[in-house]
Amino acid sequence: MLLRTTLGLLALSLAAAAWAEDSLPPAVQAALARAGVPEDALGAVALPLGHRGTPWQHRAAVPMQPGSAMKLVTAVVALDRLGATHAGRTRLLSSATQQGAVLRGDVVLQGGADPDFGAPRLWQMLQTLRDAGITRIEGDLLLDRHRYRPARVDLGLPPFDERPEGWWNVIPDALLFDGGLQPFRLDARGVAFSARLTPQLTGVQVDSSGLALNDRPCSDWDRDWRTPAVHDGADGVRITLQGAYPRGCARTEQMQLVDRTRLIGLWFAQVWRELGGQWVGQVREAQAPAAADARVLAEERSRPWGEVLRPLVKTSDNTWARLLFLELGVPAMAASPQATTLELARIAVQDWFAEKRIAAPGLVLDNGSGLSRSERITPLTMAELLRWAWHSRHAPDLLMSLPVAGVDGTLRNRLKDSPATGVARLKTGTLRNVAALAGVVNDPRGRPWALVVFVNHDIGAGARPVLDTFVDDFARHGPYVLVPPSFMNPLGGW
Repeated sequence: MLLRTTLGLLALSLAAAAWAEDSLPPAVQAALARAGVPEDALGAVALPLGHRGTPWQHRAAVPMQPGSAMKLVTAVVALDRLGATHAGRTRLLSSATQQGAVLRGDVVLQGGADPDFGAPRLWQMLQTLRDAGITRIEGDLLLDRHRYRPARVDLGLPPFDERPEGWWNVIPDALLFDGGLQPFRLDARGVAFSARLTPQLTGVQVDSSGLALNDRPCSDWDRDWRTPAVHDGADGVRITLQGAYPRGCARTEQMQLVDRTRLIGLWFAQVWRELGGQWVGQVREAQAPAAADARVLAEERSRPWGEVLRPLVKTSDNTWARLLFLELGVPAMAASPQATTLELARIAVQDWFAEKRIAAPGLVLDNGSGLSRSERITPLTMAELLRWAWHSRHAPDLLMSLPVAGVDGTLRNRLKDSPATGVARLKTGTLRNVAALAGVVNDPRGRPWALVVFVNHDIGAGARPVLDTFVDDFARHGPYVLVPPSFMNPLGGW
């Protein structure tokens, strides 16, 4: 008994020494060397979840860029503050009078942070009007985006990168239509290249006559792609494709090219026409929220955000993450009429950390998605967030949303041959100078740990093998502790 106690105390002492020495597992050191990444570019921490275990860390208190791992902060705080049943809605309102089959006056399409709103939901709303006997609308379509302040959060912001039309660059407002994207079918398998909007939309033309063909692999389709030119005139929208595209390849690519006000107006006109209706009016932005006396003509509600979290986190959807982050600022808008919703959301997250007594030194919040050059968080703060979430009532909602190693989401092609495969649940993060993983990993004894690993280095995505090696080594051996082999129990443990 005395020997076992002595060995136990020695093990704890050595574990404490390992904490102080910030020792990295040899496999991780070797992976860093292969990638050409210095040890001081990596920050990591492992905290036990619901069991007794010695925490492990390496530069865990250093604020670092997390990339899309920052979505975990938005998700956890939103689940706690708003609840898993929080949902968005879109309403069609009007103060106009209905005279027989004619609605004489403007109609208002009011955005309510509905991530599911798009052409199918608009069709449902307009079908409701037809069911009410309305066949003709004589008035303008007013778009009310005033749930957030300012109503157009995207205006005036510079492009994040050289691909402003890319799906990852959509900046949402309260009236998000089809995720702010339009699907384009690009097909170079025939004699001539073809490009079209799918489904086709009256008033939008795609001109591909200036696009050249090259011999690159289909996976490199965008290497010679240039942002299309868009001309919005009285006769419609003309999109001119530019650059080059691989011959023999076909794909559907989501892009944001049509002005969002123009897009909703075109869809409203087309769907109403297909339903047999007539519309005499134009689309314009509402200058103020819908009138108090306006009646609801139709309403569509989104899935609860607890359900939306699953595709949001697994696929790392920046637009939905930014939308959810803005929702955190809405409750304080009435009491803070001069502040923007984005500013209030940042304050709400800072207050949450203070309330939960989670130290957050160096925390910098931007838009809550991780698509930012300024956002910072320490690996330890992220791990403490995960540990709090593990014990919260919304733990199942968060765990369900995390990509599973080697199985789905942004981890489907990683960690394919590891004890972590099918078990570890981790959020990824990638920018040009960031690679990150954060989530829950089991040790060899099946015990769960909050594991966070960040690399901030110019190599960016090239550091992914280092992170995968770290997770694999942890799943095989547990937290790395410098213990002389002679003190190890050959049966495992101490």
